[in-house]
Amino acid sequence: MNYIEWKTLNFSQLSTRQLYQMLQLRIAVFVVEQSCFYQDLDGKDHNDDTIHVLGYRGDNLVAYARLLAPDVSYPNMSSIGRVIVSEAGRGQGLGDQLIEQCLIKGEHDWPDRDIKISAQQHLQSYYQKHGFITVSEMYLEDNIPHVAMCRAAN
Repeated sequence: MNYIEWKTLNFSQLSTRQLYQMLQLRIAVFVVEQSCFYQDLDGKDHNDDTIHVLGYRGDNLVAYARLLAPDVSYPNMSSIGRVIVSEAGRGQGLGDQLIEQCLIKGEHDWPDRDIKISAQQHLQSYYQKHGFITVSEMYLEDNIPHVAMCRAAN
């Protein structure tokens, strides 16, 4: 089954099961797989304007990202973060679909705002194909090389 059901929900709309799946996937990838110990729960998930983008194959969460409203992480810009495709979903183009879902929703909710991301440095070319340009030198975030990237509002 390759069909992905996409859901865009704010925190209060998430079921406890969805919240559990989201946190489980984030910990599995960012903490365990990438061996990166950091405070994932940063208080931004439950912001009234935060949008959680969830991609389901059946009952399984296979892709996830969160959209942050302008001024939550960056002045006057929205942001996409916590971008994940589960190990079982990789190599199937789900990452591209996930970013497209985020861009569509972000442009709908904040049409005149640029989008800024903190991207792992090795993923620059991936984000460039989605219209992001690198706007910083490399910096360490949680001991992983990152760069800031922006995408101009349409």
